[in-house]
Amino acid sequence: MSILDVGFLLIVFSSLIPSLSSQLCSAPSSFPSNPTFSTCNDLPTLSSSLHWTYDAENATLFFAFTAPPAGEAGWVSWAINPTGVGMLGSQTLIAYRHDDGKMGVQTFNITDYAIKPSPIDFATADLAADFVGGVMRIYGKMFLTKGTTVVNQVWQVGAAVSNRIPVKHEFTPANMNSKGKLDLIRGQSIVTLDSTTRNRNIHGILNAVSWGILLPIGAIFARYLKIFRSADPAWFYVHVACQTIGYGVGVAGWSTGLKLGSKSKGIRYTDHRYIGITLFALGTLQIFALLLRPNKDHKYRFYWNIYHHSIGYTVIVLGIINVFKGLSILDPGNQWKLSYIIFLCAYGAIALLLEVVTWIVVLRRKSHKSTKLYDGSNPSNA
Repeated sequence: MSILDVGFLLIVFSSLIPSLSSQLCSAPSSFPSNPTFSTCNDLPTLSSSLHWTYDAENATLFFAFTAPPAGEAGWVSWAINPTGVGMLGSQTLIAYRHDDGKMGVQTFNITDYAIKPSPIDFATADLAADFVGGVMRIYGKMFLTKGTTVVNQVWQVGAAVSNRIPVKHEFTPANMNSKGKLDLIRGQSIVTLDSTTRNRNIHGILNAVSWGILLPIGAIFARYLKIFRSADPAWFYVHVACQTIGYGVGVAGWSTGLKLGSKSKGIRYTDHRYIGITLFALGTLQIFALLLRPNKDHKYRFYWNIYHHSIGYTVIVLGIINVFKGLSILDPGNQWKLSYIIFLCAYGAIALLLEVVTWIVVLRRKSHKSTKLYDGSNPSNA
């Protein structure tokens, strides 16, 4: 298994594992009118749980959804999606504190990302909400289609409400994986990895490895190994190999980014997107520059070197910036950002050490050459 596979599995695995300390169903719960539920599932994300009893004969679902909102003035939602597995198409119940300070439940039939209150496809009764001990709860009855045994459920939390409309939630792995299937008969909540989240993780790892790691390492080979005569021309081939592989991996990551963008019409990461496009364009120019590289004694080689070095260092700086922007978007955990910072610190320390060594070698060579001339190697001294 490659390092990419390991990194990918660690990110996905950490995003899917529920907190062991958050066993909500095992904690004592009491609801208004003292209803009792036959089943309770701790949902795997957002510290949420679902209590329910299903009357299969009448297709009536008695439920109570609980989750802490992302902010004191936030909201929580629970939905059944009869047409898909994500947000679009969800018949949603959203609880938040209304203008009068009381908790309430509003229905939303989510047909696009510009949500607004609207009737849902399922009849409901006795809908209510409360906010107790930092946890919001939605409870009531929902009348499903006769013969229903398995439904797609979606749940979410947000930090604020504006003009009675929930403000957009975060896009962390926990938020993006808050969906799955609910088997009403067997009493099971089944969550599968969302393909969008998987692609986001692949996109992040490919680009971090290429623009953020391989290309800076390749630049070190070109900058510092060529000063040693014994490393010529090996340093050149190592540099080309490293940069070419990095570019190839980066193009794969860039392609996954385009695919993600086409599927996320309502989500925009403008800076991250524009930097990514710039990196792809500059990286492609560097590949063409390699093919058009003049000989060492060519009159245009000096200008080619200026172009190549300027574009190369620009790509490295933009790549590092975009890795941090990507980490902020994915939010895989502080340990990943810390690991990358440690890599950059080690990279910087090695570069600084090699820079010192390079200047020592260069100055010694100049001194040795001057000494030889002074000792009579110059014909004018004969």
